Amino acid sequence: QVQLVESGGGLMQPGGSLRLSCTASGSIFAIYAMRWYCQVPGKQRELVASITTSGSANYADAVKGRFTISRDNAKNSVYLQMDSLKPEDTAVYYCNADLRPLGGSWSNTYWGQGTQVTVSS
Repeated sequence: QVQLVESGGGLMQPGGSLRLSCTASGSIFAIYAMRWYCQVPGKQRELVASITTSGSANYADAVKGRFTISRDNAKNSVYLQMDSLKPEDTAVYYCNADLRPLGGSWSNTYWGQGTQVTVSS
C-alpha cells in the first residue's frame, strides 16, 4: 500500500524558516508530479507549489521568492523550504503526488496526512 508521510511542520516566528519533507513509501512503479497544498479552516485547499519529474517548479504568487520546492527521486521525496515566513502562511500543509503503484496500469493522486505550520510571535 502506498503512503505519503509529511514531516517538518511546527511553530515559527515571522521571518523564520521551516523545511517540510514528504516521502512516498510502498510498492511504487513511478512518481510523476509532486505538489504541496495548504489549507486553513473554512477554506479550500490551495496549491502552493508543484514540481515535475525533471525538476521544473511552479509557485503560487503568494510564496514566490520565499518558498522553494525540490525533490529527490532516488528517495521518493519532495521538500518545501519555507523562508521569510509570514503569519498568513499558517495552515496545514499537505503533499500530493501523481503516482503509479507497482503492478498498476495507471497513476492515481495520493495525499499525505498533513502537517501543521504556525507562524506567530
